[in-house]
Amino acid sequence: MKEMTEEEAEYWDEYYTKNPPEIDPSTNGGFATKSFKMFAVDRLSENYLLTKSIATHKTPTEIIGEMVRERIAASGAHSA
Repeated sequence: MKEMTEEEAEYWDEYYTKNPPEIDPSTNGGFATKSFKMFAVDRLSENYLLTKSIATHKTPTEIIGEMVRERIAASGAHSA
């Protein structure tokens, strides 16, 4: 994984200072939280998500959620 730039680090420091994740006690101290889950992606996806996060001031989770909803809408599938 590549190192963050100072600008990226400052952005995420400010974001998580203002929006701390809620820890999910069922994970026994793991990375999972109620509002944010850590997972592995390939380097291209990581770079895209990080770049998009900085540009839009959204978390990678928010970006992925939007992409999934767009794909669902494009496929014509509707959730209940």
